[in-house]
Amino acid sequence: MTQQMTAAVLYGKEQLQIEIVDVPKLGPGDVLVRVRAALTCGTDVKVFRRGYHARMITPPALFGHELAGDIVAMGDKVEGFRIGQRVMAANSAPCGKCYYCQREQENLCTDLLFNNGAYAEYIRIPERIVQKNLHLIEDHVGYQDAALAEPLACVLRGLEESNVRPGDTVAVIGLGPIGIMFVRLAKAVYGARVIAIGRRQPQLDRAARMGADELIVNTDGTDVVGAVKGMTEGRGADVVIEAVGIPELWQLATQLLRRGGVVNFFGGCASGTAVNLDTNLLHYSEITCKASFHHTPALIRRALEVVGRGYVTAKDLVNGVEPLANLLEVMQHLMSHNGHLKTAIIP
Repeated sequence: MTQQMTAAVLYGKEQLQIEIVDVPKLGPGDVLVRVRAALTCGTDVKVFRRGYHARMITPPALFGHELAGDIVAMGDKVEGFRIGQRVMAANSAPCGKCYYCQREQENLCTDLLFNNGAYAEYIRIPERIVQKNLHLIEDHVGYQDAALAEPLACVLRGLEESNVRPGDTVAVIGLGPIGIMFVRLAKAVYGARVIAIGRRQPQLDRAARMGADELIVNTDGTDVVGAVKGMTEGRGADVVIEAVGIPELWQLATQLLRRGGVVNFFGGCASGTAVNLDTNLLHYSEITCKASFHHTPALIRRALEVVGRGYVTAKDLVNGVEPLANLLEVMQHLMSHNGHLKTAIIP
């Protein structure tokens, strides 16, 4: 097997180079995967813009985390897998031992192991991820479809933590790839009525195709609160998902809820920002404020089941395919096109 590969290396703010690097060396419990599809992600765009991620990546470093591919090599202690199998690997694995893992909050693990390097010909899957978060891909599922499982697992956690029930009205603010996943899963998996709120008509049209029952164009001057209440007999939504990460929209989200409703601040705001919330509204309307971060091994497995059943496919969320050599241009484009869907990078 070749000793070198082509890979994307992040050096800092908007500093990304495609280079020839050594193929990662394997430990006894590691697996080497030939990447067949790596999907762009909003988090990757943020990391590219900022030049780092406090928990996930410190440059210079290999880059990218949504992937699927083929096993091409294994350490001598790996069990349960064989060379040639098609797999999807999550980008992290919890320790299973800490305070949070023992309380079924593995996403908050104090020793959460992250793995990056999907924008490359090969990626090393560390032993802990092999044991907890490496999964076979069903024969009828494509590589790009399988790579969606990681962000889908995050969305499933958001819906689960928000206690969405069949028949609930769920309002989704923000219709980028994550918002569209919320629309689709809230409708198809949880049986909710969905109100999609976005700024651009193409996003709203896409949300409608994915199952949204009502659409609201949130342009300057739009009375979004009045529109949502008008669609809910004056009550407001049972659950509101903020999938953008803007303080003003966090504030708006609380105003769209019925009494006793749940808001999920899923979109992460920039570091150092603060939000002013109406304490009278929160208290007397018994509003529950949640925030969901990352995923768990159980939700990765569930996300793969969702993909396997065809509820979400790459044709719904991937609208471009590019070679690894074009990754810098793809990232620059995504920085200036909010709400753009995913691009599949094929090393």
